[in-house]
Amino acid sequence: MKGVREKEFPLSQLISFNKLLERYEEMASSDDSYLAERAKRILAAQAPYPELREGFTDESMLEKHKDLIQILLQDLFSEVLTDNEIKAASLPYDNIIFNSSKRFKKIIKDAGDDFVLEMRNMPEEHLYVMACTVILNFYYGFSLDFKRPFFYDIPDANGVMRHYRILYNADFIEIEPTEKAKKLTRDDIDELLANFDNIELWKEKIPPNSFVSRGFVISNMFDVTAEHSISEIKSSLIASDKRANEGFIENLQETFQSFFNRANLKAGFMIYNAKVDCFEPVYGKGMESFVLRDKETHNCKEMLCGHSYHKLLKEKSYYAISDVDRYAEKSEAYFYKNLKKQGIKSAIFAPIADNDKMLGVLELVSTEKNALNSVNANKLEDVMPFIVSAVLRSKSEEENLIDAVIQHECTSVHDSVYWRFQEEAKRFIKDDLEGIQPTFKEIVFKEVHPLYGQIDIKNSSDARNSAIQRDLMIQLSTVNQVLDAAWQKNKLPIYEELMFRVNDHMDNIKESLHTNSEQAIFNFVADEIHPVFAHLKKSDTEVGNLVTSYESSIDMGTDSYYDHRRNYDESVMLINKRLAALIDRKQRNAQDMFPHYFERYKTDGVEHNMYIGDSIAGELEYNPIFLNNLRLWQLQVMCEMENAHYKLKPELPVPLDVASLILVYNTSLSIRFRMDEKRFDVDGTYNARYEVIKKRIDKSFIKGTDERLTQPGKMVIVYSQKKDELEYLRYIKFLKSKGYFTGKVEIVDLEGLQGVSGLKAIRADILYKKSGQALEKTYTYDDLMKELQS
Repeated sequence: MKGVREKEFPLSQLISFNKLLERYEEMASSDDSYLAERAKRILAAQAPYPELREGFTDESMLEKHKDLIQILLQDLFSEVLTDNEIKAASLPYDNIIFNSSKRFKKIIKDAGDDFVLEMRNMPEEHLYVMACTVILNFYYGFSLDFKRPFFYDIPDANGVMRHYRILYNADFIEIEPTEKAKKLTRDDIDELLANFDNIELWKEKIPPNSFVSRGFVISNMFDVTAEHSISEIKSSLIASDKRANEGFIENLQETFQSFFNRANLKAGFMIYNAKVDCFEPVYGKGMESFVLRDKETHNCKEMLCGHSYHKLLKEKSYYAISDVDRYAEKSEAYFYKNLKKQGIKSAIFAPIADNDKMLGVLELVSTEKNALNSVNANKLEDVMPFIVSAVLRSKSEEENLIDAVIQHECTSVHDSVYWRFQEEAKRFIKDDLEGIQPTFKEIVFKEVHPLYGQIDIKNSSDARNSAIQRDLMIQLSTVNQVLDAAWQKNKLPIYEELMFRVNDHMDNIKESLHTNSEQAIFNFVADEIHPVFAHLKKSDTEVGNLVTSYESSIDMGTDSYYDHRRNYDESVMLINKRLAALIDRKQRNAQDMFPHYFERYKTDGVEHNMYIGDSIAGELEYNPIFLNNLRLWQLQVMCEMENAHYKLKPELPVPLDVASLILVYNTSLSIRFRMDEKRFDVDGTYNARYEVIKKRIDKSFIKGTDERLTQPGKMVIVYSQKKDELEYLRYIKFLKSKGYFTGKVEIVDLEGLQGVSGLKAIRADILYKKSGQALEKTYTYDDLMKELQS
C-alpha cells in the first residue's frame, strides 16, 4: 500500500472501521429512536462493503469508498466545527490521512506542495519501541509507560513555523497476535526495560509483523506556537554554550518570528553602561544592534528623544514605534533616523532590568509598518524575565542557571517549596554536565494537610445579566430614536421595519436575558443598523447629528453601550483587588509562623489553597500545632476580608454581596507538581475526592430545605468529623472575644452532593466593624497556645 510503512514494524496495519461500526450497532438498539434510526442507516450503507469492517491495506480503497467513509466518520468530524478544529483520521505511526477537517486541510495547503508531514524528533527505532509498549500493555498485560508529547512543525503561508501538539484517540484500534507472536516472561520484560536502545533485542522478543492492528486513530491537534516559542526562548537562554555559537541568535530570531507571527522580524541587543549613560554593543557571534549599527558606543541622551529616554531608562518600560517613518519626520533624534536608513518600519525596545538596575535593551525590528506596536509589545512579559536572567548569569552563573532551569520547567514556584525545586534543578544541571540526558522529575509532597477557603460574590451571574440587559435596552432605545427621526423625515418602509425588529428585541429581553440574546442583538446592530446609520450620516445632516450622538455613547472596546456592565466589571475588579491584596499581605506573616504552600485565584471572588506538612517543611521540625495555628489564622483573615468588603461596598458602582466558605478536610493527602499544567494538584484517585468536594460545596443546600448553604454575613465552615466541629467552635468562641463574631452559631446538615455525602457545616454570624473602627490585631501562635491550654 502506498504510504503504509515499508520498514520493519511489530504491527501489520489494516485500515478498518469495525470498532466504530460496533459502536453504531450498540446505538441501533438505543431507546432514542432518532439515534437508533441514524445508526441503522449508517450500518445499512456499509453492509455491502465488508472490506471496510474486515480491514484493508490498499490505499486506493480509501478513494474508492471516500463518500461512504465520510458518512461513517461524520459523528467524529462535526461539520459545525470543521473550520475551527485541527483534526484528522489516520493510521497510527504513519502519515496516511484519509479524513480531515477543513482547517487541517488549509494548514497543509498553506505549507506548500513540497511539504512532507512528519512528527518532530521521532526516530524510526523509537517508533518500533513505542509500538512494542502498546502491545505489551494491551496484549501481554505489562504496564509500561512510553508516552511522550507529539508535535508537528508546519510553516504557514508566510513561512512562519507554527507548532501543533497532537493528541491521539485510539478508541477504534484492535490488536491481535499472528503466528509470529511469542510468549513473554517477566524476565523478558526486565531485559527489555534494561535495553531501550537495543532495537535488535526488541525485534527478537516482539518480531516484525507479529501482531495485526485493525482500525484507525483520530488525531486532534492544537496550535501551541506561543507556548513553544516561550519554551524555546527559555531553553536558548538556559544553555550558555548555545550563546557562544553563531546559530544561537539565528535560532532566537526564528523563535521570535514564530512568537510574533512575523517572518520579517529580527532581534538585536545592546548593553547599558550606567557609569557614562551610554549604550554599547553585545560582543558575540551573530549579535548585532540596530540602534547602534556600527558604532562602538553612543550617549543615550544624544541618541534618544526625551520621551524614549524616559520610557526606557527611567520607567524601564517597553517603547514601541509602530511607524518609524512618521516618528522620523517628527523628531530629529538619531535614534529614528538610523532605524529609517536601515529600512526598518516598526520596532519594540524592551529594557533588560534587574529590579531598578538597567542592564541592556532587547531590540525587535520589522520591515513592515505596524507589525510591532505597543499592543503586541506586552507579549514580551512572558519572556523578559529569562532574558534578564541570561544577562545576569555572568555575575552569578550557578545561581542564575538553577533559577532558569526551574523557570523553564515549572514556571513560577512558591517560596515554601522552592527549596525542593532547587534540589531538583541542581540534579538536572549535574546530569547535563555529565552528559546524561537531563529530565526534570515530578515533585511530590506526601502527607500534607489541605486548607481551602473562598469568598464568593453572591448572585454574580444574575448581576452580570442584569447589567447586560440594561445596557442593551438603553442602546436599542437610542437606536429606535434615530430610526424614528429618519422615518418621520423620509417615510421609507425599511425604517419602520427596522424599528419593528428593534422593538421585538427589546420585548425579548425586557423580562429576562436569554443565553444568545446579547450576541443576536450585537450582530443585528452591527450588520443591519450601523450600515444604515453610516448612510444617514452622509445623506441627512439633522438625523446624522443623532447618529453622531448615538456613536459617542458607544464604547470603542466593546462596540456597544457599556455603562452598567462597566460598573459591574469595575465592582468585581475592586472587590477582587481589595480582598486579594489583604490575604497576600497577611500571608507574609503566616509564612513567618511556619512555611506552607499557598496559592490564590481571582474569579467572581477570591479562592485560596494552602498545604502544610512535614514534607513541605524541609529541615524545619513540623508539629500538628502548626496546622491548628494555620486554621485559626485562615478563619481570622477571612473575617477580616469580609470586613474589608463591608467597608468597600458603599464605594462600589454595584453594591455586590459576598459569602464566605472554609472547607475542613481531616485526612492528609499528597500533592504532585503537574509538569504539563505547571501547577500543584492532589495526587491519586482517593485524594481526588477533596477536589470534588471543593468544586461542588458552594452550590449545596441545607438538608431538607431549598436554602443555599452560603449566605452573606455568615462564615460557613464545612466538615465531616466531630473533632473538627469542636475545634472550630473553640476558634469561633476565641475570635468572638476578639470582636470577629457575634456569637450566633448554627450547625446544619448538608444535602448530599453527587459523589459526596455526610457533610455538616457551622454557620457563624460575622461581626462587622463600622468605618474607622479598626479590627483587632492578628492573633497567632502564642494566642492559640493559650487557647488550647485553657
